[in-house]
Order: sequence, then structure tokens, then C-alpha cells
Amino acid sequence: MNNKTYNAFETAQKQFDRAADLLELDQATRDLLRNPLREFHFSIPIRMDDGSMKVFKGFRVQHNDARGPAKGGIRFHPQETIDTVRALSMWMKWKTAVADIPLGGGKGGVICDPHNLSLTEQECICRGWARQISKNVGSHSDVPAPDVMTNAQHMLWILDEFETIKGAKDPGFITGKPVGMGGSLGRKEATGYGVMITVREALKVLNINPENTTASIQGFGNVAQFAIELFQQMGGTVKCVSCWDQEDHTSYSYKKENGINLKELLSITDSFGGINQTKAKQLGFEILPGDAWLEQDVDILVPAALENQITAENVEKISDQVKIIAEGANGPTTPEADKVLDKKGIFIIPDFLANAGGVTCSYFEQVQSNMNYFWTKDEVLGKLDVKMTAAFIAVNDFAKSNNLNMRDAAYVISVDRVAQACKDRGWV
Repeated sequence: MNNKTYNAFETAQKQFDRAADLLELDQATRDLLRNPLREFHFSIPIRMDDGSMKVFKGFRVQHNDARGPAKGGIRFHPQETIDTVRALSMWMKWKTAVADIPLGGGKGGVICDPHNLSLTEQECICRGWARQISKNVGSHSDVPAPDVMTNAQHMLWILDEFETIKGAKDPGFITGKPVGMGGSLGRKEATGYGVMITVREALKVLNINPENTTASIQGFGNVAQFAIELFQQMGGTVKCVSCWDQEDHTSYSYKKENGINLKELLSITDSFGGINQTKAKQLGFEILPGDAWLEQDVDILVPAALENQITAENVEKISDQVKIIAEGANGPTTPEADKVLDKKGIFIIPDFLANAGGVTCSYFEQVQSNMNYFWTKDEVLGKLDVKMTAAFIAVNDFAKSNNLNMRDAAYVISVDRVAQACKDRGWV
């Protein structure tokens, strides 16, 4: 994160407060939706490969389940905090609501760095996480998924431990599983593709031909890689990506003015999305500081890494050429920066709309696992396109008819849906 004093949960609450004011919510509803319904903190003792014992801190936050089981990823990150997990669970609540799928919002995490852990140690953490929280999650209460630095293998270890504890098969308990073990085709593409589906629709609104557009992207993990893939299929050109270097774990931007060859870049990328700087130089990439992605003369910016990336301190560095910012990451823009972007007239596709493709496909996977019947990849991606397009159009139409920007419109729609569900249940 850029700023050690930054608190993601405070940002999430400020965004909610604005929507609550626009909706004129009563105090009880505000109090209920502003904070998690429940949260769990636990310790995970692990015997390391060298025989020593180490204790890892784990979390699970269930922010709201009025519209359905809590839903949200599990991230492994050395800088994980409970406030970050709270914020992410809150954003997930709005994400499932704006996508209009019958799920709530949750999030989990473990303070650890998979870069420094063997696969055996990572498996032990996954199984330990499942043991600590198994009484409080399940296919009908809280459905986890992969997130930052977790993947299908981690989900399968968690599922296996959960099913062992429960003594029954329950593949719908967790999503992001390997295909063939209850996972859905199209899941790995879903978040990145979803981002570019919303960009495609935004370009239509702005009457811009995708083939004439350029983009700069922060991050080169799963979301960014598939966003680039679909953007290039649309005819667009990616000039710059920013990510961690394999060797010194410092962020750099990798630029090619005439456009990046995705396959070429993937060939020098590790499983965490880190690019080998030495090989990048050999391939002719211009190596720039990590935040240079933000300053490029492009039409589209896609922050697809972590929260708190576009701030009051760097927002003025954004080129006047930029027309769209599609938030592939959760919470990448601070409220202060948001005001500046609004004045600049940049079309913002807010995070919980832009990156809702992942949770939408997770919902598809959950449905397929529960009924033990699986769809083809084309069918999954077709359903994803329909859902994402409908969500974008609904938010854009609401924004126009109520003279709101896209973020405010998305918040009003999603908060209203969750608030109504709470009222219908008699919670407020």
C-alpha cells in the first residue's frame, strides 16, 4: 500500500455514508450496514519445514448475508489487516448486490507471504484456516474463494479439510476450485474479462471505437492478464503494465510504446504475476518506476493490483488523454482522488461493478457444484457477458436519470438493494 496510515475500512465507510445520505437511510439501517454482522479472528499454528513452530493470524469477516450466503475471497498477504478484510467484505456486499446475484458479502485472509513458504507450509495454513472456521462457514452460510496470492490449489486443500471435518462432500462450499474437481470453466478469465466487458460498454457510451484505444494497467496477476487478453481481442493496445519484480520485490512499470505482446510477457512471469526484469530488458521493454503506469498518455487506466493506488498525492499525474478508469482492483481510488477525477470528467467504472465478473462466475460455479451439472466454457462466458452488460447498463442509466456519477449510482443501487433485504427480513 502507498500510505501506511491508509485505512481501507474508513474509505469503505465514507463511500457508504455518501450513498446512505443520498438514500436518506434511517439511523438503524446505517448502523447495521456500516459495520460487519460478525467477524472471526484466530491463530493458525503451523509446523514449518525446518521443524520449528510458527503461528499465523487468520481472519474471516461476514459483513452481511441478508440477500444470501456471505461470499468473498481469502487472501494471503504479509500486510493483511483486519480493517482491510472488513473493507473488502463490505465492498463484496455491494458487488453481489450491484450484479444482482443472491449472495452477501464476506472476506478472509491470513497474514503470510507465500513467496517465502513451501507448498507443504501453504497447505498446512490452508487446512489450519479451515479447521479454525469450519463451524461458521458452508455452502448455505459463507462461501470462500481465491483472492490475492491464493489459487485453485489452496481452495482444494481448504475444501478437502472442510469435507473431512464435516464427513460429507460439499463442493459448493468453496469456489475457484480446479476444473474437474468442481471448478467452473471460464472462472480464471471471469474477473479480467468482466473488467473489459464494462470497458466495452463504456466505450459505447462515449462513442469510441475500441480499436483506436490504448491502455495502461497496474498489476499483472490473473485479473490483469485476462483483461489484457480480451482488450487485445477487442482491438485495443496495452502500452504499459506495472507489477513486482521477481528478484528484488520492488514495483516497476514495463512499457512498449507500440504495444505489449501478452504471450511474450507471460513467458517471463512467475505464478504470482511477477515479471523478471532482466529478461524484460532483453525483450526490449522500457523499465520505469512502479507508479509510472499512472502517468501514461493512454485512453484507459486499469488499476488491477491493490487498494489505495490513486490518491490525492498522485491523481494530478494522470494524463489529460485518459477517458476511462476501470477499477479491476478493490478500492484502488481514495475518496479525495475521486473528487478530482470527477472534475476532470473521467468516466469511472467503480471497482464493485468493474470487477464483479469474478464473483458472478463464482456464483455460477456454486450453482453448478450444488446441482452437480457443469456448463461449457462458452456457456459460462456467455452468461457472464449478459450479467455484466446488464449491470453496467442499469448503473449507467440510473446515473444519467439521477444526474449522478457512476460510483454514486452503483452505490445507491447496491445499498438500496441490501437495505431493502434487511427491512424485508425485519432486521431494521
